[in-house]
Amino acid sequence: MIKKTLLAATLLPFLAQAQTVPPAEKPELYDIGAAMSAERMKADVTKLVSFGTRHTLSSQTSKTRGIGAATDWIEAQFKAISKECGGCLEVIRVSDTVSGEKRIPNPTLITNVIAIKWGSEDKKRMALLSGDIDSRVTDVMNATADAPGANDNASGIAATLESARVLTKYDFPGTIVFAALSAEEQGLFGGKILAKYAREQGWNIDAVINNDMIGNTEGIDGIKDNHTVRVFSEGTRAVETATEARTRRFTGGELDSPSRNLGRYIKALAHQYLPMLDVMMVYRLDRFGRGGHHSPFNDAGYPGVRLMETHENYNRQHQDLRTENGVAYGDVLTGVDFDYARKVAALDAITLASMAWAPTAPAGVTIKGAVSPDTTLSWQAGKDKQLAGYKVYWRLTTEPTWTHSRYVGNTDSYTLKGVVIDNYFFGVAAVAKDGTESPVVFPGAAGAF
Repeated sequence: MIKKTLLAATLLPFLAQAQTVPPAEKPELYDIGAAMSAERMKADVTKLVSFGTRHTLSSQTSKTRGIGAATDWIEAQFKAISKECGGCLEVIRVSDTVSGEKRIPNPTLITNVIAIKWGSEDKKRMALLSGDIDSRVTDVMNATADAPGANDNASGIAATLESARVLTKYDFPGTIVFAALSAEEQGLFGGKILAKYAREQGWNIDAVINNDMIGNTEGIDGIKDNHTVRVFSEGTRAVETATEARTRRFTGGELDSPSRNLGRYIKALAHQYLPMLDVMMVYRLDRFGRGGHHSPFNDAGYPGVRLMETHENYNRQHQDLRTENGVAYGDVLTGVDFDYARKVAALDAITLASMAWAPTAPAGVTIKGAVSPDTTLSWQAGKDKQLAGYKVYWRLTTEPTWTHSRYVGNTDSYTLKGVVIDNYFFGVAAVAKDGTESPVVFPGAAGAF
């Protein structure tokens, strides 16, 4: 009885505030998830495997084998998708020559294929989906042996192509970028080249979603799991300054970088729109001591995450094709569960669509409430045509995802009465008239998108 009385007394000031009803959810997001095809993804992976090897140092001139043939085919697929939507994609190559590196000793042209669906309102506000073109075997410098790379990472390219096929049937205020990146296995150079290009072009990338190995459901640990996907995200920003770090020490934010809140955003979308797929958030840039193609974007200050299977099979990664002691090694087609890959690709597409339909994430978010029973959040009011208002979020500091929220309308500040600033983490999301939302933005530099 005493506990109930205390709880009521704590919540009464908050509950007494005027209620504002948020917009409804976006039904098209269910349609997008349902439209993804495992059969089309299998056909894409099968074709990529047919090039024998896609090693970065393999042939760039052969029409049938090597990285050059694979790159040409991916470009042709993007152009065919664009033709179907009346030329709605701009397909370009973003390239540079790399040399003098441990894994690229001689001058080598590194080529990314990029397909851009420009937004109708804010062209430079972008969400980017990527997969990796290249493949490898046991010896990372072996550019001649067959390296099918069915799961690592033809599956990621297939998800990118399939997302493009489905999302080009819709129009968005924000821009969506579909990227096939090269030289991941040789040092993440494709990502580095594209991140540099994005900075030079003034792109405001709010999300980089890197798909790397999304097709294996039988782990080396003996576990079979076709319903869980991992989302890796960095904690503190790579570009954080010493001054920002000192502020974060006293105000929090080490768990609330834009990459981390992008991960929470993806998890929430899966919960709402894909009940057959669970998201395991991993609070780490990538697997222990390993890397992926989202990290060059993190290094450049862009929010980026890696999506991948939950239980890896190391017999099928970076292996020469062989059988030893009855164990088959190699990254071949039979190791890919295409229905599972389809579900991960559906999560990609739903996330991209939600972000491109949503308003710009709130900027200039600040918070105050020290030595006070109330907490006040403020932000810069946006000017997006689709903006309906804002939603304030909060959670206990030990909780991994946002647990409480309140839609507060089209305003630039809000005071949570009776919610003590010391006990929670807070954030703000922008809400569109169609119900889509931006990711939650944590106050200050630590959480700014």
